[in-house]
Amino acid sequence: MALMTAAQYIESLRKLNTRVYMFGEKIDNWVDHPIIRPSINCVAVTYDLAHDPQYEDLMTVVSPYTGTRVNRFTHIHQSTEDLIKKVKMQRLCGQKTAACFQRCVGMDAFNSVFSTTYEIDEKYGTHYHENFKKFLTYVQDNDLTVDGAMTDPKGDRSLAPHAQADPDMFLRIVERRPDGIVVRGAKAHQTGICNSHEVIVMPTQSMGPDDKDYAVSFAVPLDTPGLFMIIGRQSCDTRKLEGTTLDVGNSEFGGVEALTIFDDVFVPNDRIFLCGEHEFAGMLVERFAGYHRQSYGGCKVGVGDTLIGAAALAAEYNGVEKASAVKDKLIEMTHLNETLFCCGIACSAQGFKTKAGNYQIDLLLANVCKQNVTRFPYEIVRLAEDIAGRLVTIETAVGRVEQQSPQTVAAYRERLEKKMREVLVSTTMDEGRILTEAAIFADKVAVDEETVRLRSHVAQLRSMLEAQRPTGKDMDFLMQEFNRECNTIGSKCNDLAVTQDVVAMKAEVEKIREQVQNIE
Repeated sequence: MALMTAAQYIESLRKLNTRVYMFGEKIDNWVDHPIIRPSINCVAVTYDLAHDPQYEDLMTVVSPYTGTRVNRFTHIHQSTEDLIKKVKMQRLCGQKTAACFQRCVGMDAFNSVFSTTYEIDEKYGTHYHENFKKFLTYVQDNDLTVDGAMTDPKGDRSLAPHAQADPDMFLRIVERRPDGIVVRGAKAHQTGICNSHEVIVMPTQSMGPDDKDYAVSFAVPLDTPGLFMIIGRQSCDTRKLEGTTLDVGNSEFGGVEALTIFDDVFVPNDRIFLCGEHEFAGMLVERFAGYHRQSYGGCKVGVGDTLIGAAALAAEYNGVEKASAVKDKLIEMTHLNETLFCCGIACSAQGFKTKAGNYQIDLLLANVCKQNVTRFPYEIVRLAEDIAGRLVTIETAVGRVEQQSPQTVAAYRERLEKKMREVLVSTTMDEGRILTEAAIFADKVAVDEETVRLRSHVAQLRSMLEAQRPTGKDMDFLMQEFNRECNTIGSKCNDLAVTQDVVAMKAEVEKIREQVQNIE
């Protein structure tokens, strides 16, 4: 069979008797369901891109097992060049969808199971590797989408699988037959599972001799009897049912996760890749984790590209694209994104050939890729955004104080006139005296100098945040000046609203001061 188009892929899903549940009900036409369909659209993009001549080298490759051109998502990596092209392909798909396109787990499972089964056969004389190659050929010939399932519910994480109070907290073998095995359990957090034709199941952690029933890997079609998916809830998911574009997020593309239940599912012998050889469970998990962390350097970078592009477009739309603060933030976003991409490329370039003949990435650099996507860049950005956000709060409060100040004087004059009229019922009021008293009061409560200085301090702090030099000491001194001006306004205020704004400003100043202590 030739490479499927996106339309053919979608129609192929309709032919499956996949059992999908959501909101407590079975979804019969899940292919066209408005919550699920954006997820299917993401996978469909990977099929259409394979037919685009400009992306042929990235999206497709000639299989060494079938001799035909196949989608790279079904490929076994034959070189470091293949590993690098994988990352570039993932970046492209991320750019096109701005979402998870859901085929990385299956691809990473292919390559992990391929090399691990070879070494199991080498030790025990089993036939798992041939089983897997037969399955792989079937997938490539039919251009199928395959999901990978690894994460078990786990129960008590301090206990091994066999020691759980509920034996089904980890997927396990419950029956061994001459023609296959029966498995029971569940796999959690399965992104794109209902959008797949097949699923490869893998163990979730290293295991001991007592866990041999849990050391199992196999592949089954998604409409296998006893297999069904429960779609998890997501923020604002029902918005897609309302027929509006409000708060639906990425309306065309997206992803849904499911809890996948294996209710005494039968697996034939030729679909089994691990069955009790517990010492190889850890190897399979480690190799899969490495490949999947490599994937972060592609898919998340592609989504990052769309975010950077959207931010740049918004800046241009608002006429601030030349502002130094905006340009610096776009540069920093690009720097973080490309650094992550570098990690994906680096662990690929340092890849090596396994005993089975496919290529494994450098595990250390793959872990660096994971750390870069989850740690320091986000903390740096959070710190700067936190300070900048509090400055906006202070500026807003200053604006309200400036508006309220003249109203305070006017209210004082009105109260003064009223009191004098009550006292001097039969006597003519001296208008000049009222004006004098109002003027004296206005001078006492005037805060225009303080608000001007506060606005100047805000501008100074923003400049310090954008400066390419240590500014911590300067910021610390400036925060003292912030506090001084707030205290002065507070001592002059004679109005409840102004008092509340002063309290709010002092609270924000204190929070910024705490953050400044962490800046060099």
